[in-house]
Amino acid sequence: MVLYAFLCIAAAVFIGGLGVRIWAYAATPVPLRIPVTPAPLTRSGVVMRLFWEVVLFRSLFNASKWTWLFGWAFHATLLFVLLTHLRYFVQPAWMWLGLVQDLGGYAGLAMVAALVALAGRRLFVPRISAVTAPSDYLALALLIAIGLSGLAMKFVFHTDIVAVKAFALGLVYLDPQPLPLDPFLIIHLSLVAVLLVVFPFSKLLHGAALFFNPTRNQPDDLRESRYAPRITRNGVPAARSDTA
Repeated sequence: MVLYAFLCIAAAVFIGGLGVRIWAYAATPVPLRIPVTPAPLTRSGVVMRLFWEVVLFRSLFNASKWTWLFGWAFHATLLFVLLTHLRYFVQPAWMWLGLVQDLGGYAGLAMVAALVALAGRRLFVPRISAVTAPSDYLALALLIAIGLSGLAMKFVFHTDIVAVKAFALGLVYLDPQPLPLDPFLIIHLSLVAVLLVVFPFSKLLHGAALFFNPTRNQPDDLRESRYAPRITRNGVPAARSDTA
């Protein structure tokens, strides 16, 4: 029951914190046009730019191929692992979920390998290590620990997945169910709860922040306006903006 309550509180903090941070991003005024060039000229172009940033991390690819490889591999495998976990929260399980279960363990291995590579980059690349805060290492350590504890249950210390699904459905429907007394399962879920609590208040929120980044979500339409001086009554020139 303690872990059940902890997970419920963590989920509430996650949802509430995410909403507050996104509201803060949306409410922050951006008085200037500051898109990073080359930038699209239209709103539809901005949508496509954000699409490629989210799906393929295009800016990161242009900046560092190795960082892009590890970062994209981590996010892609994390998405796959999260999809395999959906079977615990829906009843009956959707048909396509059964098709991805066998690959979930391999995706987990690839995810942990990518995280270790990203941690090594922060440790051994001087220019990256110099700007890395302790919280960055803690976030990576937390993610690696979650992955390793999940892999331990997948390949070594198997748990009762029927009871785990009953517990997960109890979370969804606010109907507490007993959890198997499996040390790795308790560790895994406790770490996930910690991640949910810290996620909205850490750099892990960069995915949501991307959509509110003025260097990415603005069109390069400054050329649509022409600026010319005009003379006021006292003879002092003042700027005038005319739409071209």
